[in-house]
Amino acid sequence: MTAYDVIVLAGGAAKRLGGADKPGVRVGGRALLDRVLAACDDAARTVVVGDRRATARPVLWTREVPQGGGPLAALGAGLKLTTAEHVLVLSADLPFLGPGTVDALLAAAGQPGREGALCTDPDGRDQPLVAAYHAEPLRRELALIATEHGSLAGLPLRILTAELELARIDAGPDAAFDCDTWDDIAAARARIREHGAVLDEWITSVKNELGIELDVDTGVLLDLARDAAHGVARPAAPLTTFLVGYAAARASAGAGPDEAAAAVAEASRKATALALGWEAEAAQSAGQGGDAAGGPAGGSKPDAGREGTGTP
Repeated sequence: MTAYDVIVLAGGAAKRLGGADKPGVRVGGRALLDRVLAACDDAARTVVVGDRRATARPVLWTREVPQGGGPLAALGAGLKLTTAEHVLVLSADLPFLGPGTVDALLAAAGQPGREGALCTDPDGRDQPLVAAYHAEPLRRELALIATEHGSLAGLPLRILTAELELARIDAGPDAAFDCDTWDDIAAARARIREHGAVLDEWITSVKNELGIELDVDTGVLLDLARDAAHGVARPAAPLTTFLVGYAAARASAGAGPDEAAAAVAEASRKATALALGWEAEAAQSAGQGGDAAGGPAGGSKPDAGREGTGTP
């Protein structure tokens, strides 16, 4: 795995959002900035260029000079706080950026003769804020540009990228999707709720909200909920999954995420077996009639086991 630092540019004016705090806009229950930070959580150092705010994980903060000086000035400010040989550069409004794209950028940037790599969107346009760069040529070109123009303020990123030997990778329809307008925000929120993505998005948001770092097999839990609902009663589904989580937490207290995930799997296995046993008992009783159910034919009391419950 290539060691890298990351710079996230989060200080724009968001004019097309009416000046809203774009990095803090929530999509799928998480701030846009936190969604970007989650895609690069294995970075050695994370620098965010923008106003300080609460974030899902620790970062270093800085601002461009002058504030509002544009992306090239912001990149220059962030670069001063990095030390790694490779630097990932991202905007703070990428709701669908994932670790796979980060890995692809770093791999492409490491190709012989390349000074970095950037994504291209479905229309073939370069996305210099979804990119990975070698730090040394990045510093060199920024210094030359600042000398030529007097500063980096107000200059477009294309002045920088035109001077670098860059690989280009196809970002696909999602990775380079950025949220410049409220229509973009609405589209991102709608896409997250699509059937194929909504469960993963919801689970990720819940784990983030609760401060849980745990990878579990959601299929196992969904199967357990189904078996509890069918074999026992519908309300048994959420209650059983809660109890499984509680039991797993007790069993793995003080352990790491891997042990906790294993504890969830084991508790789910036991609860699933119990629910299937209840379902089998019910099916057997239905097939054998009143004798198996302990009714009058079996000679037991009609209300056996319910005395003192107040049930008529």
